[in-house]
Amino acid sequence: MSEQFGHEKLDVYRAALAYVNFVYQIADSLQGHNRHARDQLLRASQSIPLNIAEGNGRRSPADRRRFFDIARGSALECAATQDVLQIGRALPQSENEKGKRLLIRIVSMLVKLR
Repeated sequence: MSEQFGHEKLDVYRAALAYVNFVYQIADSLQGHNRHARDQLLRASQSIPLNIAEGNGRRSPADRRRFFDIARGSALECAATQDVLQIGRALPQSENEKGKRLLIRIVSMLVKLR
């Protein structure tokens, strides 16, 4: 596919999709009393690329920043949810670190886009 939307060209958008992929890979193992954290992690992870796409399409710099801030907030929420899952022994430390490496990269790029 040669044509792309503007947000599809952004590295931060592609990193956000990689993070969503990571979350889907670990989601199946989060069952029982971890299901609420799983659902929260799925929602927050999906919010990151969705808000990047919407923000990138905004003409007003203030609107654009607002959506990028929401995406950043969702990334931070994901990091905290991963910590909760690690503390609850539902997410191994190695997986938490893997996810956080992606999240740190995403947050750094979003801060620069502001």
